[in-house]
Amino acid sequence: MRGALLRTVRADPTPERPGPGPMPDALLRALDVTIGRRVEGLLAGDYRSSLLGNGTELAQVRPYELGDDPRWMDWNVTARTGQPHVRVQLAERVMVTWLLLDTSASMTFGTADRRKADVAEGVALAVGHVATRRGNRLGIATFGGTAPRAVPPRQGRAGLLGLLLALRADDEPAHGQASLGEAFRRVGALARQRSLVVVVSDFRGPIDWRRPLLELAGRHDVLAVEVRDPREQELPNVGELWLVDPETGEQLRVDTRDARLRSRFATAAAEERTGLERMLTAVGVRHIALSTSGDWLRTFAVFLRGGRPR
Repeated sequence: MRGALLRTVRADPTPERPGPGPMPDALLRALDVTIGRRVEGLLAGDYRSSLLGNGTELAQVRPYELGDDPRWMDWNVTARTGQPHVRVQLAERVMVTWLLLDTSASMTFGTADRRKADVAEGVALAVGHVATRRGNRLGIATFGGTAPRAVPPRQGRAGLLGLLLALRADDEPAHGQASLGEAFRRVGALARQRSLVVVVSDFRGPIDWRRPLLELAGRHDVLAVEVRDPREQELPNVGELWLVDPETGEQLRVDTRDARLRSRFATAAAEERTGLERMLTAVGVRHIALSTSGDWLRTFAVFLRGGRPR
């Protein structure tokens, strides 16, 4: 049912927007198991919580005791009995997932099987398929477009449909460098209970996000999904080219027949990506790099199962 919903609502592929490619139900079911196990097994609907704490389900009403939080006063029972009573609730066992999606201009780049934005869409759909099961809730926030949006966490089909509609109503990419730091601060303010935060981006632009990400990772489980294109790592030997920065519009003319230029480009690109991996590891964030070439979904599933992607 849910796999059919994904196939129905996804836009038909075109040469300009090839989409994320095949998403077999078997791999989606594998993601369901692996993601569930990695987030401490707190999946609502599997069992009833036996712990008392902040939540939405009432466990009992008892007389007020010194030290109780006055915010949990039950004024109806207090009025009927003439004695102060407080509400005691079951601890929240719902897993909340936040998807933070990069919709900046650089995500429209792609020279292999699909664009980076198509891979990001596929990751969002796969995680959304898992994150809305068994009463769990899914929220989404975008950044880098003309009008960043946020959809509050929702359960079940409503959460999944909210994600799909947000992807369908994607803004036209805006020129200008996207601020990951501001996006992390915004999600940190929106995510009030401990959540899984999945960041899907190419991590291009200013490095203004280390401290905001450190603060976010201190309160939530953060997974960074980096999307790469092969031509961002090395230049082909095709003669003279105009290179354009989609974030700023800056243009540069280069002669790719120069072997030294191609070597320096590949070295600089490798150092940049290695530096990114080190920064993410230093703040305690798990990191996976997916490519616009090949089967990104299988690589993602292998990573979540604890293996090392090829």
